[in-house]
Amino acid sequence: MQKKYFFFDIDGTLTDRKTGKIVPSAQQALIELQQAGHFVAIATGRAHYKARGFMDQVGLHNMVCAGGGALVIEDKLVYNVGLDLEKAKAIVKEAEKNNVGILLQLTDSIDVYSKDELFLQQVGERKEPTRYIVDETMDYDKLEQILKIYLSVSKEEEDEKITLKNTLGHLRFVPEYLMFQYDAKDEGIKEMVRRVDGQLKDVVVFGDDYNDMVMFKEEWTNIAMGNACDALKEKASYVAEANVDDGIYKTCKKFGWI
Repeated sequence: MQKKYFFFDIDGTLTDRKTGKIVPSAQQALIELQQAGHFVAIATGRAHYKARGFMDQVGLHNMVCAGGGALVIEDKLVYNVGLDLEKAKAIVKEAEKNNVGILLQLTDSIDVYSKDELFLQQVGERKEPTRYIVDETMDYDKLEQILKIYLSVSKEEEDEKITLKNTLGHLRFVPEYLMFQYDAKDEGIKEMVRRVDGQLKDVVVFGDDYNDMVMFKEEWTNIAMGNACDALKEKASYVAEANVDDGIYKTCKKFGWI
């Protein structure tokens, strides 16, 4: 059997969005793929600290995380790079000038930093575990790394107040704020495959949402779940059944990977 290099998104692909837990048949697929000698990894936009527990829980040892900005190979964090520093600083300074609340993730942790409580005043606390650290003396120019930026700007006002937003990858998962993070899962996958001496033609990726579109490339096989957004299905090599309908396991069986 030809060795393949599998990369799975987490939310909505491996996991049931209603429960947040891995679909049992998807877990079985991960086990059998590894037993068959394939390389199996996660590919997620989640930060390393946030995805590490899930990786361990499902018995995997390799991961592209932080939107491609971090790699874990055989359980070792190989690197974890931040946003383009000058572009990130320019966005932050523009936001500050326009009275937009700012949170910065500077370390691989739940900590976020700000000069004031403006973000909290404008939108309140984030829905995920977060520790807020206010440092009135923070000098943006002296920052050596910015992993993520959170800006309390509405979708209606973002074009006016954040004119530099398209200089970096950004997402809006909730209406209240705009998030900037490393957004190159495809480049992370390519670097991972290079480091483990694989070939891009043997890569297989599974995804379900708009933020997975960046890793659907012509160089390899792209599997969209049946519950995926239409735009991702249009880019897919194959559309599986929904993840909760055993789509991952059935697809791996169909193609003879297990």
